[in-house]
Amino acid sequence: MSLPLQGEIWWAEIPDAGRRPALVVTRDAGIPVLGALLVAPVTRTIRNIPTEVALGHEEGLNVDCAASFDNLRLVPRWALTERVGRLSPTKTQFFCRAYRAVADC
Repeated sequence: MSLPLQGEIWWAEIPDAGRRPALVVTRDAGIPVLGALLVAPVTRTIRNIPTEVALGHEEGLNVDCAASFDNLRLVPRWALTERVGRLSPTKTQFFCRAYRAVADC
């Protein structure tokens, strides 16, 4: 199985949240050496706030949803079980914006 990459969306078996899509936030260079990766859980609740990234069909998801950077969490790398898709090129800027907004910098 291939390793996830930053900006990809994977099905994650999150210990206390069950199976759900998650957006990989960890930088690519760290992924091969880390046992746990930082992800933004994907939710169908869309609040249109700066700390989330809107996702949908273009990114491989069946419904409109959002990656919540307010709920970033570490998950074991093995918990990412299947690649769903990746951020479209137009969404990369929103990824960076959400990451900055969550730290208020």
